[in-house]
Amino acid sequence: MLPLVPLALAFRDAGHDVLFATAEDGVDAARKVGVAVQDVAPGLNVQRTFLRALLPHPLRMRRVLAGQDGTSSLGYTFAPLAERMTERTVALVDGWRPELVLHEGLAPLGALVAARLGVPSVFVDALLFDCRELFSAVTPRLGGLARRYGLDTIPEPADAVVAIPPSVVGERRGRSMRYVPATVRGDGTTSLPTSGRRPVVLVSRSTVADPRPDRMMARVVAAARGTEVDVVLVRPDRGVARGPLPANVTITGWVPFADVLPGVAGLVHHGGAGSVMSALAAGVPQVVVPGAGDRTVHARLIAARGAGLAVPAKEITTATLEQLVGDPVLRWKAQEVAAEIAAMPPPADLVEPLVALACRQPP
Repeated sequence: MLPLVPLALAFRDAGHDVLFATAEDGVDAARKVGVAVQDVAPGLNVQRTFLRALLPHPLRMRRVLAGQDGTSSLGYTFAPLAERMTERTVALVDGWRPELVLHEGLAPLGALVAARLGVPSVFVDALLFDCRELFSAVTPRLGGLARRYGLDTIPEPADAVVAIPPSVVGERRGRSMRYVPATVRGDGTTSLPTSGRRPVVLVSRSTVADPRPDRMMARVVAAARGTEVDVVLVRPDRGVARGPLPANVTITGWVPFADVLPGVAGLVHHGGAGSVMSALAAGVPQVVVPGAGDRTVHARLIAARGAGLAVPAKEITTATLEQLVGDPVLRWKAQEVAAEIAAMPPPADLVEPLVALACRQPP
């Protein structure tokens, strides 16, 4: 949901009616950023849905958890989400009658309901994986769903908005748009608890709840001992939060990345697309920890661009933190990408051409 927020706000600010159809944590996040939202799958548990889909396929699940599966299992995991959300989304669309549907590549349900209504749909490509590749991975497992709602197949969207810098992923087909981190206000914190004298490293884990101990944060805490670096842990797991912390390690709740990243020297994180792109947009060097799903690919892309390091959690050391804050090449490469992103058109510039796309459709 979050990658769609900047464009949704641009449409809203231009006087258009905007409504999000989402579920689970996306509903609360949409409310916090100030957009209208409809829960189209009450009670949905994404993690449980993924596990239910993958448990009958242990080898496939092993590859996914190791970050070695690419897009080959996305149909198994995301098709059940689409099926769970379809009925209420179709009812919402039938009543609300949108003239344009925006969605990301892993949400082909957007293209389905748009085609059923006879209006254009548009990809919002704000992930490091190509939206068309993601779409093509999920739709083959939704043929029955399409036929149930009167379509032979789910057609590919009419256009795409691409918010990923080409120097990181290569050129993509679509309308270029600047990546703008979506700010979800949490506890109101916009400053970090630091000494103000040393470089600051922010450490953030996934927004997806995980009851397991966070090895990444535990390794960073151990690596921080004796360094001339202030480390701030964002929402650490209970094991780390309750343990002894060095004097240069502090804890904070949810913080808006767009506000705090420009003031830090580096970011260590779990490898999610939002964290990767937020750091790139701020010109901040990053340590990306490879892991399940798309995280390993993200780590490799950032390391290949030179804007950060790909370091497994167990290999994070004092030298890792010192290189993160002290390597001028990492910072130069990160700022190079930030300048590239800043030169891309802002979301407001995309509103008029996308409205024109909708207006070209026959009545």
